[in-house]
Amino acid sequence: MQEICAKAEELANAILRGAGFDLHASASQSDQGCLLSIDGADNGLLLNQGGELLDALQQILNQAVGRSLPKGQRIVCDADNYRAAREAELRAMAHHAARQVRSTGSAFIFGPMDGNERRVIHLTLADEPDLHTESVGEGHARRLRVSAKVSASAS
Repeated sequence: MQEICAKAEELANAILRGAGFDLHASASQSDQGCLLSIDGADNGLLLNQGGELLDALQQILNQAVGRSLPKGQRIVCDADNYRAAREAELRAMAHHAARQVRSTGSAFIFGPMDGNERRVIHLTLADEPDLHTESVGEGHARRLRVSAKVSASAS
């Protein structure tokens, strides 16, 4: 896996250099696969628009190099600890949605999210016995719905 992480780092740095960004990627192994920490004066460019460029770079690296990783592993790109901050924000949003569903009885539907973000919310609420989460929609319009579980005795 170390060889794959090194290839991802090399490709990321070539892309960043080629784009003229003042950024440098450093790879390390993590429990998710390879973590590429990106640092430099142009970090803000990667994080604009909700991290779209950071996500795009991660997508390219996973397509080009990440397929060689063991199943369930992937390449994760991060800059300025954006991923951890976003995950904390998503967990807080999940708990807010859970409170809303419990207090109103109505389903809570998040706006469009990518698969990684939906996964964080699914996992955050997975152990809640009274709630059900499901992804709905297709493509870029895919959303996540949180609803109250229908008890077996109510059916």
